[in-house]
Amino acid sequence: MSETVSTQSPDGLGTTPEVIEAKTAIWRDYYEITKPRVVALLVLTALVGMCLSVPGTIPWQVLIPSMVGIGFLSSAAAAINHIVDERIDSIMGRTYNRPVATGRLTPRNATLFAMFLAVSGFAILYSLVNPLTAWLTFAGLVGYSFVYTMYLKRATPQNITIGGLAGAIPPLLGWTAMTNEIHPNALLLVLLIFTWTPPHFWALAIHRKDEYAKVNIPMLPVTHGVNFTKTQILLYTVLLFVVGLLPYLVGMSNWLYLIGAVTLNLMFFAYAWKLKFNANENTAMDTFKFSIVHLMGLFIILLLDHYLLPMVPG
Repeated sequence: MSETVSTQSPDGLGTTPEVIEAKTAIWRDYYEITKPRVVALLVLTALVGMCLSVPGTIPWQVLIPSMVGIGFLSSAAAAINHIVDERIDSIMGRTYNRPVATGRLTPRNATLFAMFLAVSGFAILYSLVNPLTAWLTFAGLVGYSFVYTMYLKRATPQNITIGGLAGAIPPLLGWTAMTNEIHPNALLLVLLIFTWTPPHFWALAIHRKDEYAKVNIPMLPVTHGVNFTKTQILLYTVLLFVVGLLPYLVGMSNWLYLIGAVTLNLMFFAYAWKLKFNANENTAMDTFKFSIVHLMGLFIILLLDHYLLPMVPG
């Protein structure tokens, strides 16, 4: 006689540890397709844009809906990226275990989730912040999810250079959330991220060159070679150093930012120099990882410079 194993829970409520674990796993998959660490960095840069746009503190009535709305639309863009790249994600070693690529989430469910995030985020920004911020954030979603992911990524080795603009706009979104206007200083912050993006991503592309070649994605190391890409990374870090000085030169920031920017940009240049002239098998990935620290540090220093220096006597 075969034995039947009961799935009834000890408390008689019908909830077994296996069911709880399955539900937790599903929500973890939904969370994963939002690329939470990437979105957190985007929201940080948006927060800095908000803070730098006004001399005082930010009212919570604007801060909370702005962060939630920008976060939701950025998460929706990330989810769409998972859906569109399902096939290539399943082949590449870096992404093969993503929820949509493995089938843990169906494209339909992921799409519904992305639509919910996008509609909710847009509604929050439009009704509780201002229409300008809502439409600019939506434009960023379209730029990343459709222009970059669906077209540029597969069409040109300059995909990340052109498409990087979509990921560079969060400081502008934060600025417009507070002021309802597009200010040159906000565009300067956008330029900072726009210049940072190619050396950041090309370092990863060098590390994953063979995988991109396998899925026919024309990343720069695939189409023009690793050595050429290393040269481009080095040149971009020089350009980034110059752009990084502009917030100080235009009077947007003070000496604290200047010291921090010079230090971080020199460190990024040092990584790029090693990658070009004295690389080992880990240098490209080390450069990629440092670039994340670099951008995060740069914007945190901008924030500290904005709030701490006015309190210094004299």
